[in-house]
Amino acid sequence: MAPQLAWIGLGNMGRGMCKNLVEKGQLDKPLIIYNRTKKRSEDLSNSLPSGKSTVASTIEEAVSGADIIFTCVGDDAAITETIDAALNGNTKGKLFVDCSTIHPETSEELAKKVTGAGAEFVACPVFGAPAMADAGQLVCVLAGPKDSVEKVKPYTKGVMGRANVDFSGQRVRQALLLKVIGNTFVLNMVEALSEGHTLAEKSGLGSDNLHALIETMFPGPYTAYSTRMMSGDYHKREEPLFAVDLARKDARHAMALAKAAGTRLKDVEVADAHLEQVKKHKGEAGDIAAIYGAVRQEAGLKFEN
Repeated sequence: MAPQLAWIGLGNMGRGMCKNLVEKGQLDKPLIIYNRTKKRSEDLSNSLPSGKSTVASTIEEAVSGADIIFTCVGDDAAITETIDAALNGNTKGKLFVDCSTIHPETSEELAKKVTGAGAEFVACPVFGAPAMADAGQLVCVLAGPKDSVEKVKPYTKGVMGRANVDFSGQRVRQALLLKVIGNTFVLNMVEALSEGHTLAEKSGLGSDNLHALIETMFPGPYTAYSTRMMSGDYHKREEPLFAVDLARKDARHAMALAKAAGTRLKDVEVADAHLEQVKKHKGEAGDIAAIYGAVRQEAGLKFEN
């Protein structure tokens, strides 16, 4: 008999991951879902096939009825608060799988808390945009005790994701180190595209001509972000795909890790300074792709293209 699953956290990534768990996870019990804003849980449940999900009113309720609990929340404070609430009840024998992007040491602290309560803990941060979460095309990074990781794998590759990066038997911090460093590549990519498109416009080459090269040489994320910049999506959308505050949180973690290791991430420092400008211009609605707007402003252009 399949274990009872619960999911806590329904942001841009969590909603798509839940959908794929329900559609492809071979669950024989309804997925228990919880979000701080209950309406988001109810809306998601109503969008899923009838009888395939149930909404919990509290974290404790979601955890008490589950064998495996997935969490995917915004930052270190949120996941610490979530796990503390979860551990208020009897969690002995349960498995917690955290998909949040947090500092590696926060993940280690959570693992100690969870295992100290007689439960298991696996870190499972994921790579991919919300559209990839919806399509079940994420890359899942798994770390923790080998036996615990094996219990999670039926729900990663082929369900929520297209591939696993398997760190079975390694400390959970290793998965988060990879995630934080990997996210600096996204920051640097967006910064490079922003500078390139701004120079193309200012020099007379034109964004369309630059985009033709990007499509040919760098298909995938580069082309997707280039399209978002050219179309104005970076400043038009009401709900960000990768919110400025979350992007800056990742940048802070990366820069702190670099400092502790005796090195610097100068490209990330530049990108973070531009994200600071994005926050001032757009507030919480700012998106990582709006680095383009900040670079445009520095070049004497309008933030909005």
